Amino acid sequence: MKIEKAIIKDAKDLTELTIRSKSYWDYSAEQIEEWRKDLTISESYILENEVYKLTEDNNIIGYYSFFKSNDTDVKLENLFVDPKFIGCGIGKTLMTDFLQRIRKTKFERIILDSDPNAEKFYEKIGFKIIGKLETSIENRFLPIMEMKIKPAHNIV
Repeated sequence: MKIEKAIIKDAKDLTELTIRSKSYWDYSAEQIEEWRKDLTISESYILENEVYKLTEDNNIIGYYSFFKSNDTDVKLENLFVDPKFIGCGIGKTLMTDFLQRIRKTKFERIILDSDPNAEKFYEKIGFKIIGKLETSIENRFLPIMEMKIKPAHNIV
């Protein structure tokens, strides 16, 4: 397995993985279709954001993406794992890589909007809920989460 920067030709595979992964949580086909635009990873998205893929035998089995929100904050926008590998430590592998990458920068905080099904995963890693975001599904909210970090070059 290796983690490397995604390239524009990965857009279709990343989109399909995102949809498979989101569908794992028993959202209806209609709901997934309603979210299709938000779940699509376009070529321009890959060019404009930091997107890293985890591959095994030349197949993408997970990825994450992030962008700079401001001078101190970075937003983890996506972290998806192929459903065949959910529960096998792939999410933790991706998150470890992401955190190592961010700690080499001057960012002080990571923010994310979690799917409710992934909330416990992020809490185990050290994220805290700081708010909630209403969704298109009635009575469903995305936890807004943060993790304050110390860049590696500041650690004594």
